[in-house]
Amino acid sequence: MPTFSYKTVGAGGGVIDAPDRADALRELLRRGETPASLEEVSQRGPLRLQAKGDAGESRVPRVGSVWMKRADLAMLVRELSVAIKAGLPLVQALRTIAKQGRKDTHKRLLLSLVEQVEAGKPLSDAFAGWMPPFTELTVNLTRAGEASGKLGEVLGHAATLLDRDVKLRRTLLSATMYPMILAALVVVAVIVVTTVIVPKILAQVGAQAAALPWPTRVVQGFAEFFGSYWWLVLGIIAGAVFAFSAYYRSPRGRMTFDTLVLRLPLVGPLVRDVAVARFTRTLATLVNSGIPVVGGLRVTSGTLGNRAMEGVIDHVIEQVSAGKTIAQPMEESGYFPPMLVQIVNLGERSGRLDELLLQAADAFEDKTESSVKVFTAALPPILVVCLASVVGFVVLAILMALQAAQDAAMAG
Repeated sequence: MPTFSYKTVGAGGGVIDAPDRADALRELLRRGETPASLEEVSQRGPLRLQAKGDAGESRVPRVGSVWMKRADLAMLVRELSVAIKAGLPLVQALRTIAKQGRKDTHKRLLLSLVEQVEAGKPLSDAFAGWMPPFTELTVNLTRAGEASGKLGEVLGHAATLLDRDVKLRRTLLSATMYPMILAALVVVAVIVVTTVIVPKILAQVGAQAAALPWPTRVVQGFAEFFGSYWWLVLGIIAGAVFAFSAYYRSPRGRMTFDTLVLRLPLVGPLVRDVAVARFTRTLATLVNSGIPVVGGLRVTSGTLGNRAMEGVIDHVIEQVSAGKTIAQPMEESGYFPPMLVQIVNLGERSGRLDELLLQAADAFEDKTESSVKVFTAALPPILVVCLASVVGFVVLAILMALQAAQDAAMAG
């Protein structure tokens, strides 16, 4: 009869003999123990992570996918963490959460997780079968919790990461909402003024002035072109959007665009600060959960949201795999702040990388909030200046046309 080694929530564990994995799991649940990991002794091996582009994902059959808000996912993982740390068996915890007023699609997901866990699957593989809503980061943290026997604690870390990501997304959305609305109003105002108001005024002035000033001719030409060929303008805009989307989806186009974004004033520092905050918090959580540094870097690379910075992390992984330090290639890239490079260097030398990164994560998240405030404060005045410049040019064109008409009338 096969022998299985298991670890339970609370750092307990041992071995159990059973015909197969499912029978071993049922026996442990009957005893009232909550297994965090269960593996046949002859099949025990190193912790397997899946990261961006990892073939490991294909070894887990896809069960399905549902749409779930990131905040709802964070709440689900948090509730599961609390239930496990309270001593509930994993299957019972999942069933209890499924009964708590969930949507039908969410209940279907949870009941599927129950079925897979009862059949002997690790919770991490059950999560991997439902991507989305579960992410590679959540799956890998769960797998680390199962291997370390601290599933409840590690799921709490995963929920904290999801909560912070939700907070960051909401902060960015609220910061960009007003500038986006203002930019749309600028475009609408310019179109209305130049295509509706200006032609009516110039229709009266044009008969009196033989030669209109060049600002007036520019505005008049724009109004006539847009009024006659608005369909062509919309077609060009639609074609440009389609071409940009196709280029952006290509690896080379995405890399070029993301590199350019990092060099833009105002926007570049904000994107960089967001990526650095995510990198610091995610890597600290992964390493603190027991995932090796190289594996943690692979997973973290897919969470940055910028291909140029992801490329730096890929280079860091190559250097670390070759026996070099993390800090040196980070410093050479120029994308990471000197403070983070020094912290990583000190953490590598002292063996306290996760502890120092967790301490630094709060500081970088505060810096991200400051960058968002700067972006929010600076962008609206810039848009207002642009609007004032366009409107001022139109008013100048009208006044110069009126002056030309007056001069022509006096000369006549």
